Amino acid sequence: MAQAILARRDGDTFQSRQFWRKACSLLDPESPVVRVGFEGGPKGFDDIWVDYEPARGIQDQNGSPLLREHIQCKWHVAPNTYGYAELVDPEFINANAVSLLQRLRQARSGFAGNDTGARYRLLSNWRINPSDPLRQLVHQRSHTLRLDLLYSTATERSAMGAIRKLWMDHLGLDESELRVMLHTLAISEATDSLDDTRHVLESFLRIAGLRRPPPHESSFVYDDVIFHWMAQGRVEFDADTLRQACHKEGLLAEGAEPRPMVFGVKSFEHSSDRLEDRCARVLNLVPHFLERQIRPDADWGDTLYPALKAFLLDAAKTGDRIRLVLDAHLTLSFAAGAVLNIKSGRIVEIEQRVLDKVVWAPDDRSASDQEPGWAFGAESFVDAGNDVAVAVSLTHDTAPKVRDYVTSALPTVKTLLTAAPVDGPGARSVTSGHHAFALAESLAAKIKAIRETNGLTGQVHLFVAAPGGFSFYLGQRQVSVGTVTLYEFDFEGGRGGSYQAALTLPVTR
Repeated sequence: MAQAILARRDGDTFQSRQFWRKACSLLDPESPVVRVGFEGGPKGFDDIWVDYEPARGIQDQNGSPLLREHIQCKWHVAPNTYGYAELVDPEFINANAVSLLQRLRQARSGFAGNDTGARYRLLSNWRINPSDPLRQLVHQRSHTLRLDLLYSTATERSAMGAIRKLWMDHLGLDESELRVMLHTLAISEATDSLDDTRHVLESFLRIAGLRRPPPHESSFVYDDVIFHWMAQGRVEFDADTLRQACHKEGLLAEGAEPRPMVFGVKSFEHSSDRLEDRCARVLNLVPHFLERQIRPDADWGDTLYPALKAFLLDAAKTGDRIRLVLDAHLTLSFAAGAVLNIKSGRIVEIEQRVLDKVVWAPDDRSASDQEPGWAFGAESFVDAGNDVAVAVSLTHDTAPKVRDYVTSALPTVKTLLTAAPVDGPGARSVTSGHHAFALAESLAAKIKAIRETNGLTGQVHLFVAAPGGFSFYLGQRQVSVGTVTLYEFDFEGGRGGSYQAALTLPVTR
């Protein structure tokens, strides 16, 4: 009995914390979120729903406006996996007769008479079985289904054909009707523990101007208050009604300083933390990439950099202090710093994902604080070379692979500069924005000194394994470093499993 009670409590906690992640956006006047609901909407997708302002809302997987999202939260105490067959099994959602896909079919007719602009998301801490074909169908960018793959074969004997047949027979739909229905479905895995969701929520509360309970306290008021509101019949909120409710509960932070506007840049996406939910404006470069690889019809210098530059220069007009969320390749983080360089007259805060989300700023610590510096090394390559290669190893050691790449692909490099923390690389090697800013300043000075001392007038080849915030602050010093070519590592192995040249700055064409 006790275990069952704990399981139910954990499920409620999971749901309430997902609600607050969405509801905090209501208290940001620049957010496209206009209403958030709890325990309402179509049955089977009624845990949480979110309404987006059409003119500023997020886009669906095809680039059309997403107007409403319904989220069904499924938390399980014991780990497990599932596959495509479970989506037609009522027991999978603890029902007696109706499956998840049947709930989806019923739900679609409940949104303004049709499903235009709607998405229905299953959010569960169970994993999709890696050997089940459903795993291939879930797009890692949006967590919607890859319908092109599902309909890529005609025969029912194929894996995709077997899925279609099972689902069509279960629902009584033909192939075209099934395709229309599945367009609105998303399947997400909640990878954070309950403790992690509380830590992540801390940054949302701060951005929303809400009180943050001390982390050492076992109780967390946000877990329970929403259920008290539900008992009072308050399950739907806009910005005004949520602020009033939070004020009555004493949840508004006292003496909160005015928050800078938040701007987002993304070249990949975290499905459970979409920037459009909490940023004033977002530059969406995701369509230019296939997973982490740039698409053949896109170009770092001709396509991405001009869009990034225009977006950031426009953002800089909003004030002397701005905040950036960079869910982007390190090349783009560096380029963003090059646009908003140290002479831009702007203090730029960076929301940094380390083990948790924190906000870095050049002035977030005293200059007197003792912070670890660099351990530099220099290696000679081609005597007649005129370039410098730089291997930055803040999060992990890049030197071996950079050394191999320079040897095989960069015959113009005379010197390889290696830069690692004195205590070694790691997830916690950079402790703050001030630390990142100081490390960037020191590295830029070292690169400049090596070039001047050795009379190297060629370009700098930059290979970085570091937090995006550091890459941004280093990019702010691109002018003093000189012409820089940035490289991205092919982690997926689709292009040789090595480095690929990305962007060269300054862009001259």
